[in-house]
Amino acid sequence: MKPVDRAADDVEPGDLSGIPRPRETLGLVGHGAAADAFAAAIAAGRLHHAWLIGGAPGIGKATLAYRVARRLLAHPAGGGPAGLDVPADDAVIGKVAGLSHPNLVVLRRHRTAGTKTLPTKISVDMVRRALDLFASTATDSGWRVCILDSAEDLNANAANALLKVLEEPPPRALFLILSHQPGRLLPTIRSRCRVLMLRPLSPAAVAQVVRGLPEPFPQPDEAALARALAQCEGSVARALAMLDPVTAGLVAEIETLLARARTPDWGRVLKLAETLAGRDAEARFEAAQDAVLRFVSAEIDRRRDEPPARLAALVEVADRFGRAAREAAIYNLDRRPVMLSLFGDLAEVA
Repeated sequence: MKPVDRAADDVEPGDLSGIPRPRETLGLVGHGAAADAFAAAIAAGRLHHAWLIGGAPGIGKATLAYRVARRLLAHPAGGGPAGLDVPADDAVIGKVAGLSHPNLVVLRRHRTAGTKTLPTKISVDMVRRALDLFASTATDSGWRVCILDSAEDLNANAANALLKVLEEPPPRALFLILSHQPGRLLPTIRSRCRVLMLRPLSPAAVAQVVRGLPEPFPQPDEAALARALAQCEGSVARALAMLDPVTAGLVAEIETLLARARTPDWGRVLKLAETLAGRDAEARFEAAQDAVLRFVSAEIDRRRDEPPARLAALVEVADRFGRAAREAAIYNLDRRPVMLSLFGDLAEVA
């Protein structure tokens, strides 16, 4: 399915130009066992009301969730073929892609008309409006489906509002809760869900997804794809980011500066920080975080014969950087101090 034309103010986290969103993607590469688990539960009439689908960003959690939603919404009275496939000409496909199906609600951060930036969290008001779907019977007496993408974006009040409906779910209601780090969620939410963890994709599976993307996505040459596969850690989203020449160049600059962290080139570090501070640099900042984690992991491996205290100091730098990066994302803070502090800390422990 080709990407749906988007308005200029139609922006969601993870959007990439010319790349279909998960709800516009019909196929699922990998995760056959997870898809089979859903299909078996649907066929047996024993579909748990809430599923927590966990795993790293960009590996297919949302794609799986929308496949499940389409399958249920296409056959509201039950029955239907085995598996999760829906015929390509079924009207439910366009309705799900456009978020216009009356029995589907999606909780996500998205930029609304008239605003300049994405909200940093999913608010309690957004949750309450979404849960209005479950206050009445479905239009065709079928399933009502809520997809939460992702649970990490809920603020505390929003999480509690969701918990209330998970504790007393209405009949024929399904909650598909996506999480990049399920261990950080409220234990009370986790305990009410069937947990389904997805593993990172194999390099071959990532390559299959990339090669299968429709136009206008330009197919990469084999060398560029090989570099992206080596760095993506089983995530299609990360592979696509690394195939962007600007992001790839940015990551190469970060890796160069990290390799010289003992004596930082503060002019280049400041220029890097300025680049990552822009409003449209969220995806590149995430790529920078990945590069830092790869560097720390490689350094620990390279220096594994050194005293543990030295390695612990390096781990602490990575932890501080991770916390600062998360706070910058949550509270929409300036990213420049995050990067400057990182290189200052690395120079000290080096």
